[in-house]
Amino acid sequence: MALNPLAMDMMLPALPDIGAAFTIPVANHLQLVLSVFLLGFGAGQFIMGPLSDRFGRRPVVLGGMTVYAVASVLAIAAPSFETLLLARAFQGLGTSATRVIATSIVRDCYVGRRMASVMSLSMMVFIAVPVVAPSFGQAVMMLTQWRGIFIVLMAYGLIALLWCALRLPETLPATGRRSLRPREVLAAFRQTLTTRQTIGYAIAAGCVQGVLFAFVFSSQQVFIGIYALGPWFPTAFASIALGVAIAGFLNSRIVGRLGMRAISHGALLLYVAVAGTMLLAESLGALPLWLFMALSALMTFSFGMMFGNFTALAMEPQGAIAGTASSLYGSVTTLFGIAVGVAIGQSYDGTLLPFATGFFLCTLTALGVLLVVEKGRLFRPRHRGGM
Repeated sequence: MALNPLAMDMMLPALPDIGAAFTIPVANHLQLVLSVFLLGFGAGQFIMGPLSDRFGRRPVVLGGMTVYAVASVLAIAAPSFETLLLARAFQGLGTSATRVIATSIVRDCYVGRRMASVMSLSMMVFIAVPVVAPSFGQAVMMLTQWRGIFIVLMAYGLIALLWCALRLPETLPATGRRSLRPREVLAAFRQTLTTRQTIGYAIAAGCVQGVLFAFVFSSQQVFIGIYALGPWFPTAFASIALGVAIAGFLNSRIVGRLGMRAISHGALLLYVAVAGTMLLAESLGALPLWLFMALSALMTFSFGMMFGNFTALAMEPQGAIAGTASSLYGSVTTLFGIAVGVAIGQSYDGTLLPFATGFFLCTLTALGVLLVVEKGRLFRPRHRGGM
């Protein structure tokens, strides 16, 4: 689960050097190093789930990490910016297997609130790695140049590949395998897309994740361009992202008592309040660094309290097709989040107004979707003993 966010966020300190190496004239174009990676990640999830439901979890995750390792070699040797973007797309494609398979394995092994607790720990890794990744990338940049980051990422991928090959068990029994016939795959996709709870929470997760993507895409420009933090950028980014790790761990400890709906719906209301405060402060020209840092930390904390629970709630009705459902859920949330994140990130104009506006609109959309899904009943499970 750490492979994808590490490959994403270690790149942040290297973006200026990549731009200088390939003479990229427009700073916003450097965001493609991140967004193309996420595009491959999102698109790859469409196929990883059905493949894992047919052949099992192990061969798919091992194959995905092999693709990632080969793509890392291409990135290290990339002679042009276009080749680098191609390598990044294949890196994202390879890591899509790790995300889908990890989520599927959790669903294979657990149900109910126990699944929510384990899913929270799994997602905590996925969304907490940004705490250390930029600082790790900065440390690599101090010792070498930007290609060294890809060497480190390749080494990490090979270690993870070896570990999974030796230690990861197969959690999908042969009796649970599904055919890859188009008719059956489409039927599984249709079941996922027509399950109100699954698709609703996927759209809501895409909205809130899109805000986080936009924050990551434009963070280097914001912290260095607006707040002039220079080499302190990774430290500021890590202190904000720490909220995600705290939230993920806290959620895993309390979700069994309080339930996923109570926690995630409350966190979404906090998300709306933070977005509204940031938009108001920026509109009034009163968003100093300390306030932006505080609001951003609350943003990542509330995201951490939402995302794992949204994932578990979406996956709960899909036990029989966990791989395909995880695949489609991941694709919907990632691609939707990319579209939102790129739209907000590319609208960066030297101020925080585009980000604050997009943040607020996305949170309102997510809240509206959940009100429809839950038929106006937030916080409470639908039945006794529910989630």
